[in-house]
Amino acid sequence: MEKVKGDSERGVFETVPKRRKLDILKEGILLGYGNPLLDISVTDKNGILEKYKLKANDAILAEDVHKPMYEEISKNEDVIFIPGGATLNALRVAQWLLQVPHATTFFGCIADDEFGKILKRKALEEGVTVRFQITDKEATGTCAVICKGRDRSLVANLAAANCYTEDHLNKPDNWAFVEKAEYFYCAGFPLTACPKAMLQIAKHAMEKNKLFTMNLSAPFLCSFFKEAMLEILPYIDILFGNELEADEFAKANELNTTDRKDIALKIAALKKENKKRPRIVVITQGDQPTYVAQDGKITEYPATTVKPENFVDANGAGDSFVGGFLSQLVLGKSIDECIRCAHYAGNLNIQHSGCTFPDKPTFV
Repeated sequence: MEKVKGDSERGVFETVPKRRKLDILKEGILLGYGNPLLDISVTDKNGILEKYKLKANDAILAEDVHKPMYEEISKNEDVIFIPGGATLNALRVAQWLLQVPHATTFFGCIADDEFGKILKRKALEEGVTVRFQITDKEATGTCAVICKGRDRSLVANLAAANCYTEDHLNKPDNWAFVEKAEYFYCAGFPLTACPKAMLQIAKHAMEKNKLFTMNLSAPFLCSFFKEAMLEILPYIDILFGNELEADEFAKANELNTTDRKDIALKIAALKKENKKRPRIVVITQGDQPTYVAQDGKITEYPATTVKPENFVDANGAGDSFVGGFLSQLVLGKSIDECIRCAHYAGNLNIQHSGCTFPDKPTFV
């Protein structure tokens, strides 16, 4: 791939025009590490949010009080089981959009149980190469997804996902996939599981002048896991987050502003190890404009909307946004095109239940 210095007009990496996907992409070009979870998705018809004192639009880790909820909602007549977790969802969407087999690789930890088998089978069917560490210490992780209107409340029981270790990453046959990749993505959630693995991947990207991207993922990560996040931040080339996460990051790190444009600019300007490219910060705001901070400037991109009658649920919309962005990033497209595809994928997602999609994309 030919690489030149890029900007928001030309892209982070600009490629020779009219090259085909198969000419640009190689197997395993995009790699992600995250917490693989089986989503158990339901609509809030029976007051689950109130019963378990959950916020309508939030993402938290399960506590003991939440444990009975998983069995309870799994018996709902409208329950849907979807393989995922934030990082795997984003890779699944990117893989779907690229339509080139095994362009993506995913690392994470599961158990050798039924839920784990579903996760592995589904990911492979969708063309994602999975390198799972298998543990017998915990069951495969799950995530309760409670949908209410345009909101979704996520309660993750990490279980096996919390058992990932650097030893698995460092096995020669696994590390070979890291060496092969040129782009990396991690949701912020593995900061609670194995931040050392994230940092190792991020440092590799910096040393080899590859591109490392991450997501703030949830407000609680910005405060309760602040130190781990700040340790990896200097290695992040592109950082994603939504409005609530941006607000919490600003508060936790005393950025002294509530203006999200200023927040994005200040995060972009924080210390960065790889001086060969500026950090890009992407802040989404639901149906409000997406802000992109780059080179001391803010670009606004109007969000796309769907008719109320076509709205299903918002679960996975943020992951789909990132997946859409990454699919064009690895093709060397401009930031404008990355955002356009991100909005396409997020828009499509909310018209389906959970992070699911049709057989073929229509993005052109």
